[in-house]
Amino acid sequence: MAIKVLLNEGEELRIRLMGENHTTLQLFRSRLNDSKDVEYSNYFVGHPGLDEPELYLRVKKGKDPAKILKSLCADVSSEFGSAKLS
Repeated sequence: MAIKVLLNEGEELRIRLMGENHTTLQLFRSRLNDSKDVEYSNYFVGHPGLDEPELYLRVKKGKDPAKILKSLCADVSSEFGSAKLS
């Protein structure tokens, strides 16, 4: 998954996720909003044929949004990495 950072200032992070869709973005948004360190998270898809989707994250004062997102990615990777298909 290619990621382009659009904004990384203070408690805010906005990234563009190349080639992703509602499924991935909803997973991130849902898990981020469940975090006690996150004030708000949402995603925006724009025009389906023209725009790559963006994820926006605002965290509580003193927290690092990039660290929170990286931690979430590690958790999701671990969770799905141990899945077994039978």
